[in-house]
Amino acid sequence: QVQLVESGGGLVQAGGSLRLSCAASGRIFSINAMAWYRQAPGKEREAVSCITSSGRDLYYLDSVKGRFTASRDAAKNTIYLQMNSLKPDDTAVYYCATKRGSTVCSASSTWYNYWGQGTQVTVSS
Repeated sequence: QVQLVESGGGLVQAGGSLRLSCAASGRIFSINAMAWYRQAPGKEREAVSCITSSGRDLYYLDSVKGRFTASRDAAKNTIYLQMNSLKPDDTAVYYCATKRGSTVCSASSTWYNYWGQGTQVTVSS
């Protein structure tokens, strides 16, 4: 079983920064690709970023490229999403996700079979 716990969300003004963390339990973490998703009120969940087992970071939203950076610390079983220059449109619940035994990323939410509980990010204008 894999458990994912996100943290680091909060309320920030536009232009501010937050760093989200996702702590994973389970020995498969070091070889798993890990993804970040977000879901705003009334909208579908969308893929934000993914980091492969080798540490390559991918970004699925043009709106976050250059502002968000995904990284991982295998020793701490944790991935991060550094979010800079935040905008009100970034307001959402942010989730991390992974798929057991998978070292590659996918933009499809159905690919992943483990999800965290989410952390709320609210950006005020």
